[in-house]
Amino acid sequence: MGTPGNWRKSSYSGPGDGNSCVEIADTRTQVAVRDSKNLAYGALTFPVAAFAPFLDALKQPHSTVTDFARLRG
Repeated sequence: MGTPGNWRKSSYSGPGDGNSCVEIADTRTQVAVRDSKNLAYGALTFPVAAFAPFLDALKQPHSTVTDFARLRG
C-alpha cells in the first residue's frame, strides 16, 4: 500500500484524550489502520472487502481474531 497521504483520525478523538486515536487511510483496494500515538509501529492493511467484516467482528461482544477468521471463511 505504500505510505498513503490521506490519514484521518476518528471523530471521537479530541483535545480531552490528547488527540491520540486510531487513524485510517484508504485506497480503492485497501484500508490501512494505525495508532496515532505510535506511528513507528506501522499500520495494519486490509483488502477493502475484509475491512467491514473486521469492524463488525470488533463490535460483537467477546470478539476475537478467531471470530474474524471464521467470518472471512
